[in-house]
Amino acid sequence: MQLAFLTSLFDRPGPWASVYLDTSQVDEAAGERRELQAREVCRALVDQGADRATGQAVYEALTSDPRPPGEQGRAVFAAHGEVVLDPPLAHRPLAPADVTWSALPRLGPLLDLSAQEPVALVAYVDRTGADLELRTPLGGRPAGQVKGRDWPVHRTASADWSERHFQAGVENTWEHNAAEIAGALAESEAETGADLIVLAGDTRERRSVHGRLPVDLQPLVVESEHGGRAAGASTRLLDEDVEAARQEHLRRTAETELDRFRSARSPRDGRPFAAEGIPALVEAAREHRIEELLIRTEGPDAHREVWVGAEPDQLAVRRSEAHYLGEREPVAARADDALLRSAVMAGAEVLRVRPETDDDVPVGGLGALLRWPYEEAESEAARELREG
Repeated sequence: MQLAFLTSLFDRPGPWASVYLDTSQVDEAAGERRELQAREVCRALVDQGADRATGQAVYEALTSDPRPPGEQGRAVFAAHGEVVLDPPLAHRPLAPADVTWSALPRLGPLLDLSAQEPVALVAYVDRTGADLELRTPLGGRPAGQVKGRDWPVHRTASADWSERHFQAGVENTWEHNAAEIAGALAESEAETGADLIVLAGDTRERRSVHGRLPVDLQPLVVESEHGGRAAGASTRLLDEDVEAARQEHLRRTAETELDRFRSARSPRDGRPFAAEGIPALVEAAREHRIEELLIRTEGPDAHREVWVGAEPDQLAVRRSEAHYLGEREPVAARADDALLRSAVMAGAEVLRVRPETDDDVPVGGLGALLRWPYEEAESEAARELREG
């Protein structure tokens, strides 16, 4: 999961208002309900110590129009009288409103609620071309059209020499159009960063397109027997195929990364490329060594308290240690929020470890794959663990 869009939250000091709001219900009373929600949110912020200017900024954001279609909720992050980020949510929050006033933005819920599900590039294929559609968790939108050669495209039943020549021309047209579609898909995937390519429509042509895609895109391709390019074609079963492909992609990606993490715990040369537990992760974040942060938000370490300064690499397990990091006034923060800030600003990826995973990986709910390993010498994290 790439969270580079969050960097605007870390170029200014806190404290921060973090609001997660359920906006999925749309009816005649939506405007009145939105006004009431905004007032309750602002009251909760004030009760937690928020300044009036920030509360007012949040209120104005929550009562503003219009909002993106398909929105299930929204997350609002504000500080010092300004709303800095206001992304739509692809999933409904568990509670109607979740309001926090804290030193760092409260980011954990965003891993479950934001539009970070796989993006699918769908190609409705026939023998004359294809219509492309980009499907995100917030809906679909056209992504272009491929117009191939339109003659000749139909075979005949005759077996004389002239008809055989004509049929060879038909085959050439099909192959040419398949290559055109494959080229357009490769370009669109590069532009959009789509996680999946779904081929729907004519059986022969979609298989031909599949075979002409670049080798590095082959693992992303799923073929569906449902849906088509013809006007009025039903998409219900295709929708189910796309959703199934998305879930399989998430499962496969997560399992691959967890396998990497398990292997990195105990490499053959004895130098682990993985870290877990608050002391080890804090040390890795200070040294910019986190390549990928693994978070199980239900784990006990996620809500443990750490100490942070103004910079993303200013973290400490104990308040007294923050003085050695160049910060005179450290503040307390949740471990998951502090590590997410460090990971995002260091360009690391983030993996949300789902609760249905069988084993307790990572231990405590927080772990990391490292850019370079721990040395065999005793690390600061190891000393902290040993000293209690």
